[in-house]
Parts: sequence; C-alpha cells; structure tokens
Amino acid sequence: MSTVGIVMLVHTALERAEQVARHWTAAGCPVVLHVDRNVPRKTFQAFRGALADDPLIRFSRRHRCEWGTWGIVAASQAASEYMLSEFAEVRHVFLASGSCLPLRPVQELIDYLDVRPATDFIESATTADVPWIVGGLSAERFTLRFPFSWRRHRKLFDAYVALQRRFKLRRRIPAGLVPHMGSQWWCLTRRTLSAILEDPERPRHDAYFRHVWIPDESYYQTLARLYSDQIESRSLTLSKFDYQGKPHIFYDDHLQLLRRSDCFVARKIWPHAERLYQAFLTDGAGAGTRKEPNPGKIDRIFAKAVERRTRGRKGLYMQSRYPRHGEENGLTSGPYSVLQGFTELFEDFETWLARATGARVHGHVFAPGRAELAGGQELINGCLSDTAALRDYNPESYLSNLIWNTRGERQCFQFGPGDTQQANWFMARDTNAQISVISGAWAVPLFKSNRNFADLRREAARLQRIESEHLKILRSHWAKARIRIWSMAEFIEAPMENLQTVVDEIGSTGGHLSAAPRLVDLSGFGQFLQNLKNQGMHPYLMGDFPVQSLAQQSAPPRRKPYLVK
Repeated sequence: MSTVGIVMLVHTALERAEQVARHWTAAGCPVVLHVDRNVPRKTFQAFRGALADDPLIRFSRRHRCEWGTWGIVAASQAASEYMLSEFAEVRHVFLASGSCLPLRPVQELIDYLDVRPATDFIESATTADVPWIVGGLSAERFTLRFPFSWRRHRKLFDAYVALQRRFKLRRRIPAGLVPHMGSQWWCLTRRTLSAILEDPERPRHDAYFRHVWIPDESYYQTLARLYSDQIESRSLTLSKFDYQGKPHIFYDDHLQLLRRSDCFVARKIWPHAERLYQAFLTDGAGAGTRKEPNPGKIDRIFAKAVERRTRGRKGLYMQSRYPRHGEENGLTSGPYSVLQGFTELFEDFETWLARATGARVHGHVFAPGRAELAGGQELINGCLSDTAALRDYNPESYLSNLIWNTRGERQCFQFGPGDTQQANWFMARDTNAQISVISGAWAVPLFKSNRNFADLRREAARLQRIESEHLKILRSHWAKARIRIWSMAEFIEAPMENLQTVVDEIGSTGGHLSAAPRLVDLSGFGQFLQNLKNQGMHPYLMGDFPVQSLAQQSAPPRRKPYLVK
C-alpha cells in the first residue's frame, strides 16, 4: 500500500469523482471520500454502491458544505480522521476535490513525497503578505464574527459586518495563534495532521474558526505553523483564480498548458473535458519528466488571460465587461483621422486624399441625413449601415465599430459644425484620433450660396457657436487626441506645407507632395465676412481676411503654383 492517502471532497460530477478515485487506488493510494450532505441520499447511495468493490476506498461522515462556511473544514476533518485511523501506512495525506485531476503518474507523486517524509506542503502566509484577497476582509475575517452565509444571506452578512464595525466589536484571537492564510488544497504529514486533530485545544480552535470567514483557507494554514517542523509554503495542486477570486476552469484545449506546468494535480477541471481525462488518467501521461512542480511557468499566460478578460482588446466592447466611463481599454482599436474644414476649402478633396495616402476616405460620417461612407456605400464592414437613425442611437459605438471592423486600413472622415455633435468628447479623448481643424471653413459654402442674407447670418451664427464649443473641447486638458487647429486665414497662407503635415500623419503612399487639391475661389470672401459684421454677426473663427477693393474684386484671380494639380 502507498504511503500517500487521498482525501476527496465531492459534491458534483460523481461519475468523474469515481473515475479519479479508482485512478488513485490503482496506484495503491487509499482514498477517503466525503460527499456533501446536499447530495440527495439516493444519489449518494448509488455512488457508494458503484465503488463498493474497491477495498482502498472509504466514505466518511457527511457534512453540509457551503462556500465560506465551517462545513468544508468539518468535512476535511472527518475524512482525515478516518484516513489516519484506517490506514496506518499513510505518511502524507493529500487533500483534493472531486474536480481535481492528476496530471502526472501517481507513482511520481509518491516518490516525490517519500524523499520528503517530514515536509508539509501547505500555502501559509500572514494576512499582510497575502496579495490575492478579493473584496476586502483580510485581517477582519479573524476579528469579526460571520454567522451568516455570504451566498444565501448576503444582506444579513453585510449588515452584521457593518454593525460590528460601527460599534467596534472585535473577537479575541486565541492565545498562541497567528492567523495565516493560503490555498485550501494541502498535503500534510501524518505527524502534523494528527497533532492538529488530536490537540487538547482543538475544541477552542474549532469554536474560534467556526465563525471565521472562509475558514478552509485559514484553519490548517494557521494551525500547521504550531506543529510542523518543516513547511513548504506552496500547494502541490495547480489552482488558479481570476480577478474576482473565482477558480479558473480547465477545458480540453488546456491540455498542453497543464502538461507544461509539471504539477501533480490540477483543479478545477470541467466535468465534460473528455480529452483531459483520457490524456491524464493513463499511467504513461507525463511519465519520465521528474521535474519540480512549477505552476509559475504558466503564470504569464494566466496574467494575459486575466488582462484580456478584464480589459479586453483595444476598441472592442463586450456586454460582459461594458466599461465604465474613463476605464475603457482604448476607445477605438486603431488610428484614424478626422478632418474638419478641408472639403469646404478644397475641390474634390476626398478623392485627392485617398489617392495621396491610400487610406479609405469617407465624407461626413456624422452628417444629419446619413453617414456618408466612402464610395457612397450603404453598408460597410460589419454591416454598419449609413442610416442616420441607427448611427445616432449611439454615435460613439458607431464610430468605435467603424474603426474595429476596418482595422488594418486607415480610416479618414470629414466633420463639421453641421454634423451630429454627440461624439465630440469621445473623439477628443481618443488617443487614436488625429483631428485636424480649419476653423471657420464652414463659412465658405455659405459664401458660395445664393441664400437670403438674413438667413445666411442666422446660419453663420449657429455654425460658429457650434464650432466654438467643439474647439473648447479640443483645447480641454481632458483631450488626448493628436489635435491641430488652424484658422482659415492661417491655413491658406501655406496650404502645401499644412497639407503635407496632415498627409504624413495619415501615412502617405508617396514622398513629398508635388500637387495639392485646387483651392476654391475666395474672391470677395473678405467682403462677405465684413457684410456679416455689418449685420451684427462677428465671424472671428476664420481669422483675418482683408476686405478687397472693387478693383481687386474685378481683376481675374491669380493662380498660385501650389494650387495646380
């Protein structure tokens, strides 16, 4: 008979527990099973009957087990007492659950423990040194009382904790005990385990830990420090937890990951992971490695998994972790360009920009009537529609989806004060956004129109007010986008140089620009602005445009070299 005995705490997937228990006993390890009292009696009797033919399997007295309560400790005590009394050859007792799975041949575990006959393997650290506590209650779990179930009576649990805090009620930790915490999956020597279970002070210890929160992570971890001569503060069971403190579940596609860990046992295994059970419940699985168990080898993978689950991929939003404002992992998935005032100032600007950069250039994506997608498309990648009602239901998500669904291709779109403005802050806060603004360019279409001047004045005042608010957002200290703002007068002083800057940031397919789009004819624009001033509206965003004389206005415009295509 083996010198290693297995205590198994079982409450679900009994057919898998039977399979694993027989695997242990096939290697000579006696097994004592504790079956949760919550399991129906008929189901328990069938399970017990199925294992009646195995002489190395016993069943201990049943307790009702619930997470965070004393029942789990009572179950392990009852099963351990039975193990020590029934199997005198056992030198190490290994605590496992019904969802645990041996990853290496059992004989390797036996050999490993035989050369360490006096070593207790139990994670045991003081509360100040434990980094994995989730949800608070580190030291308080030992100084407050917890008579109510956290899962079944959460309101009573929280209210009683708050009451004790308010009136500063504190329990006295028994003399001689220094609270320690760690994984509940331990492997203790007969000597240490017997000392814990047969201690004359056990009634006092049990009475204290009965009202400690999650005592299965502190009872043995604390008492082992009193009796063990040699503790290795680590568990031989691979057990990983996520950011919420819930155990990771291993599935079939984790096969190579589990093998890489070199651990003897892993939990928590999905009951339907047929490939894992077939691979590891074979004597040859992992044989010959003889390596030291090292769960740290796969910690990097788990850290990435936790980050992916909590933060996700940049610019990807999921229902399971819809972010709180300001805590998103990137507002969008890639860089894009927002161009304001360019189509108003240059003829055929979108076609020219697409040719100069190789990017996909859209019109006004947030235009009131529809999203002006490149090429006049009604649907774009990801079945994003150009319908204004669908877009305006959540403009920020629409933009984020547009960038996500077209990742790998640079997107550029036009924007202006006549567009829907709900996404302004979103774009300003987005580090992926490159926003280039020619302020006041919205006045050029008004200048070219033949509308009634009184209507032009009202529309100019409205557009200027909207653009002014937008510029305040872009100049805010909260803005994280790459932002360039020119007044219209500043931009047309050196259009080639300014366009080169914009094109370089987008990613030019060529080198230095040899041609620019044609600038619209601005003859008389200064007088137009003066007329607006004369009517009581002050157009200040476009900069200083001098009023031309009548002779200058009648002369044919000179074509500048840098405006030739």
